Amino acid sequence: MVEIKTPEQIAKMREAGLVVAAVHAATREAAVPGATTKDLDEVSRKVLAEHGAKSNFLGYGGFPATICTSVNEVVVHGIPDEKTVLKDGDIISIDAGAIVDGWHGDAAYTAFVGTGHAPELIELSRVTEESMWAGLAAMKLGNRLVDISKAIESYIRRQPRPATGKYGIIEDYGGHGIGSEMHMDPHLLNYVTRKRGKGPKLVPGFCLAIEPMVSLGTAQTDVLEDNWTVVTTDGTWSSHWEHSVALTEEGPLVLTSPDGGRAKLAEYGVTAAPDPLA
Repeated sequence: MVEIKTPEQIAKMREAGLVVAAVHAATREAAVPGATTKDLDEVSRKVLAEHGAKSNFLGYGGFPATICTSVNEVVVHGIPDEKTVLKDGDIISIDAGAIVDGWHGDAAYTAFVGTGHAPELIELSRVTEESMWAGLAAMKLGNRLVDISKAIESYIRRQPRPATGKYGIIEDYGGHGIGSEMHMDPHLLNYVTRKRGKGPKLVPGFCLAIEPMVSLGTAQTDVLEDNWTVVTTDGTWSSHWEHSVALTEEGPLVLTSPDGGRAKLAEYGVTAAPDPLA
């Protein structure tokens, strides 16, 4: 069953989403050479406390931190620690979440640590981010879940192949429903498969976390011995972008984007819904 939200509940999710946006801004500034991934978790904890919000990551299935810090070949679910020191040229995907009055926000971004990154890494992050926005723009009344998957995959497949490999759309992980819990039905693939069918119709109150994960090689992953850290099987580096979005009668509202997604959705010819907190 898909949980359909009222406008009042979406407003609460917007509050949580703006806390996630604040965590993103603070951790992005702190993701510099010499910082540990634990340092970034401490930044996240401080922002959550300042906003009176709870972490929806901390304690989830035993996860020990408030954010996931996934460096280079780590796709998702990297655990912050003191041993992982960021170096010039690294890339890091930071996945953050927050709970406000029982309602959840969840979003991720990929950041470049220092300078001197190869053009293919910059393009990898751009392609992953833009595929996310293509998926967000497909969050339209009357569309079905598969239309989002199709938009994400189609965007990636249209891009020129990187010089040293290909774009691998990670197969074992995808987006999800979000609301009174962080992970809810439906599961959202970042590619199309006939086995899954078209999925449910998108109606007002439908909320999703849309999150493509793309590598410079394989679509396959392994989980390390900590039972959390997900890495590419071929060691290629990967990017992860995510936003939470609500569909309203007036269109999509990107809950975890400071402007509600207005500027980026406009590039796709889509008008974002009014911000209930404005």
